[in-house]
Amino acid sequence: MVDLRSAIRTIPDYPKPGILFRDITTLLGDARAFRRAVDELVQPYAGTKVDKIAGIEARGFILGGAVAHQLSAGFVPIRKKGKLPHATVSIAYSLEYGIDQMEMHEDAVAKGERVILVDDLIATGGTATAAVQLLQRIGAEVVAAIFVIDLPDLGGADKLRALGVPVRTLIGFEGH
Repeated sequence: MVDLRSAIRTIPDYPKPGILFRDITTLLGDARAFRRAVDELVQPYAGTKVDKIAGIEARGFILGGAVAHQLSAGFVPIRKKGKLPHATVSIAYSLEYGIDQMEMHEDAVAKGERVILVDDLIATGGTATAAVQLLQRIGAEVVAAIFVIDLPDLGGADKLRALGVPVRTLIGFEGH
């Protein structure tokens, strides 16, 4: 069985000194590792009612599309502001260097639909928390937030759990 941890490349000092960047492009490029990661993300939700998978730009699109396919659910992109062509709802959120915005089409999720949020990694939780709040604002029931990687020292998964959203991660890396 393929080891997911060994399929992830670590790049030191990117994007700035002191950061160990966890690069999943190597996992995505390894057919067996990619399949195993998707299968493990999907497993707890197989056979349950999930209407939509919401993926956060950009790696969440890759994983989210595969998860949506496996669960026979629709896919909803959550994008950076200004990238979607139809009427949108947006939310501002804090980054370590300022404020950013993400948005989704206002008609992408119907009130009461069961949605799973997907991204590659949960760190401080700022982006994922904003995505959950955006989904909830338009009436989605956020069933779970799932990630390949957790950086537990940064506390993001705990922030989502504090919002009442179950979190599933496959691998934890110490540090940041």
